Amino acid sequence: MRIGIALDYSGGFHEAVDRVVELEKSGIDIAVVAEAYSFDAISHLGYLAARTTRVELASGILPIYIRTPSLLAMTAAGLDFVSDGRFHLGIGTSGPQVIEGFHGVEFDAPIGRTREVVEICRRIWRRERLHYAGKHYQIPLPSDRGTGLGKALQLINHPVRERIPISIAALGPKNVELTAEIAEGWQPVFFYPAKAHGVWGAALAAGAANRDPALGPLDVMVGTSLAIGEDVDERLGWTKPQLALYIGGMGAKGRNFYHSLATRYGFGRPQTGSRTCIWPAANERR
Repeated sequence: MRIGIALDYSGGFHEAVDRVVELEKSGIDIAVVAEAYSFDAISHLGYLAARTTRVELASGILPIYIRTPSLLAMTAAGLDFVSDGRFHLGIGTSGPQVIEGFHGVEFDAPIGRTREVVEICRRIWRRERLHYAGKHYQIPLPSDRGTGLGKALQLINHPVRERIPISIAALGPKNVELTAEIAEGWQPVFFYPAKAHGVWGAALAAGAANRDPALGPLDVMVGTSLAIGEDVDERLGWTKPQLALYIGGMGAKGRNFYHSLATRYGFGRPQTGSRTCIWPAANERR
């Protein structure tokens, strides 16, 4: 088991990085940087790479819709270079409210796009001359689209590694199955060990059945809150607002992936007219 930290820079990014530098001295293994609709994660990860020497760095996560697959591959290779081979590419779909509402890009075919993004990234890191004819991505662009002048290219620089680890943030059964099949790692959210097998066991087994043995065992990156103190209720009070935000309000009504997960765990009701969800640490969003 490795121990990591998700960077919380709400109180200031430089202060958060200073904390990671100190934790690196204490033996922490990995630092994860999220990207929502604030500052981008790449700038932060590059700065972290310059300030640290040993700790692994990961995106948690970069949405696949807002960068081309080639740009994702270039970015990951660049971060792996400046960090001397310490970068893990964490990707995911985010959600329609952010993708369509903030970026103005259609949120479509999340499973198919994720598979193609992973395939394209790995080809680029192998420095193949890129020809890709997928359902969602065609590279180079076909001659009947655009100017018709696109040509197949390969990455100029040699990556530090041909196989940069990819982890996928997945919640739904089909996406979890895909992750267990093609990715080095999985970034679940609100992982509840007592109920995890019932919720994800079948999907993980189905994906593992088609997994390339060269990928090795699936690396599960579980995030959880840690608070030290005597007053349990007070410490739980720190995490309730975040749970309430995600489960009660993160996502459109009827399409809140976090609420759906809580329901599958058995703590809520299917989301219809009410957004109330009974959760151990957050009874409802008020």
